[in-house]
Amino acid sequence: MLQHVQDTTTAGTVQKTGWRCTVCGFVFTGEKPPKGCPVCHSPSFEFIPVKDHTQLRYDGEKFDVLLINGSTHRGGNTSYMTDLAETVLRERGVSYRRYNLNEHIIDYCWCCYAIKADSCAFPCRNKNDDMPAFHAMLAASKAVIVASPINWNGMSARLKTFLDRTTCMENLYHIGKPGLTEGKIAGILICGHEDGAIKTAMDIWLNFQQLGYVPAPFGIAFRTHGSEFNSSTDREFFRNDELIVRNTRGVVNNVIEMMQLGIEEKLKGRLVPVTE
Repeated sequence: MLQHVQDTTTAGTVQKTGWRCTVCGFVFTGEKPPKGCPVCHSPSFEFIPVKDHTQLRYDGEKFDVLLINGSTHRGGNTSYMTDLAETVLRERGVSYRRYNLNEHIIDYCWCCYAIKADSCAFPCRNKNDDMPAFHAMLAASKAVIVASPINWNGMSARLKTFLDRTTCMENLYHIGKPGLTEGKIAGILICGHEDGAIKTAMDIWLNFQQLGYVPAPFGIAFRTHGSEFNSSTDREFFRNDELIVRNTRGVVNNVIEMMQLGIEEKLKGRLVPVTE
């Protein structure tokens, strides 16, 4: 990612620290992150300390729910829905792992399947980014809850890339190998300024359906503000909205209840994979 650098410190007065905007990659040098990003105008909480990237690794420990914030903004309105989901998981004593995709390196899909079907297999041929760890965690967890904003009537580009990279798991069914995800439970959370919530949710769900996931009953929650309002007012609206709290908590509860029925184990060996 192209990085722009700004240095506002005075030599000898403070220790210089690099702060990277997780949205656009701008790097700021100072004692604290800037009040806002001068490039993309993201607020200060989108900045994280600059450090060498360490490839994400999965430690092999089993857990229940993989919670994904698929937004370009790790601290925005979609993150608020993800925070609400995380609160319910903690209250219910469910083991989970949360990830904000914009903190991780996930390359675009190489589309190996377009060259040769057998070339697209698990594990993915691209072993150099963070996606192999996510593949392993999708296989290890019992359920996934994905939160996404609405970007031009669809999911975020980061989430689309993440889902594209699950093709190697879906393709196992096409090359005659055992699947790793059928019978797992999925829940979807959508947050946005205006229209496109249902389409975004269905686009995400189609991907998980092709992986063999089972939707939780009442497993989709969405909340929009409206095009008649300025987007700068969205943050205040969502954080004072009772419906987004009730619906998000409901979806997470329903995912947990469905997961605890042991559907994955009951369906093992009984499903006929039908994927594109």
